[in-house]
Amino acid sequence: MQIDFAKLQYQYQLYKTEIDEAMHQVLDKSNYIMGNEVQELETNLQNFTKAKHAITCSSGTDALLLAMMALDIQPDDEIITTPFTFIATAETIAFLKAKPVFVDIDEKTYNIDPSKIEEKITKKTKAIMPVSLYGQPADMDAIQAIADNHNLKVIIDGAQSFGSTFKGKRDSNLGDISATSFFPAKPLGCFGDGGAVFTNSDVLAEKIKMLRVHGQNKRYHHKYIGMGGRMDTLQCAIVNVKLKYYKKDLALRQEVASKYSEQLADSSEQLVLPYVDTGCTSVWAQYSVRVKNRDDVQAKLKDAGVPTAVHYPMPLHLQECFAYLGYKKGEFPIAEQVSNEIMSLPMNPYLKDEEIVYICEKL
Repeated sequence: MQIDFAKLQYQYQLYKTEIDEAMHQVLDKSNYIMGNEVQELETNLQNFTKAKHAITCSSGTDALLLAMMALDIQPDDEIITTPFTFIATAETIAFLKAKPVFVDIDEKTYNIDPSKIEEKITKKTKAIMPVSLYGQPADMDAIQAIADNHNLKVIIDGAQSFGSTFKGKRDSNLGDISATSFFPAKPLGCFGDGGAVFTNSDVLAEKIKMLRVHGQNKRYHHKYIGMGGRMDTLQCAIVNVKLKYYKKDLALRQEVASKYSEQLADSSEQLVLPYVDTGCTSVWAQYSVRVKNRDDVQAKLKDAGVPTAVHYPMPLHLQECFAYLGYKKGEFPIAEQVSNEIMSLPMNPYLKDEEIVYICEKL
């Protein structure tokens, strides 16, 4: 059996008629930048998340940049975040010449450990940036309490978690600003790059809307130093179609995750299965297990037609680009251990029962 990791082509065929029609409407109007579909998607995203403002942008990476630019993050400011995440989380902080300050992760959720945040706060700390890794939010009650106590902003890196909830609230509705990604392999993906920024602040929303079009408050009049950070009309049209079916897809993802966990329940001595914290729901961007002999297991699964991925094999504090921060191996032992053991299994809403059984048997 040959397993498709993400089944992107399968999903396209499911919604092909509607997606093709939506794309052709954009092509017929040839309004490729900031067309009507952009505003339509933003309204639909607001309705879905209950966030007051949804502002589409060119990628999840640019969503994080826009969030920090809106909060006026300056060189030498410090932002506390996790070392166990995709590079964009800390890369964007460094890109603005601010300093990423890492905190180790919780061993069960793999999200930032709130109990270790406060000791890293200094006079230069301006924000906390938790990541909703693999699809579930971090402990936002604890993080928000710390932020409130120290007058810090909270930026949610929700690139993997659009549609997840923390105590009944969508993760796009948490913190001061929440960012997400519509990268094709994400639970809600477009056919290229795309992202969105969410906030309940009118002031921040207005600024972000200007920042994504080069800081313009009207054509060729620039209030801020901004960027070309718009999401293409075509991509917005595609996400508009897929968003209609997203709740169904999330339910199917939950079913797939539950079936995986059921099939693998007897393997707990060899595997560490995913854990979803009380009060959270996950959108299961990944179904990631931990295994000691990962390379060997991956090779054998590949031979059996089962693709796997590692998210992520090297924590950020050990990456060459962050050597200037001066972190050493052993400083974040949980992140380091997890990065050596984590392995993602095929995950999408359309995995068949026989495929899940086959994957688990081979594993």
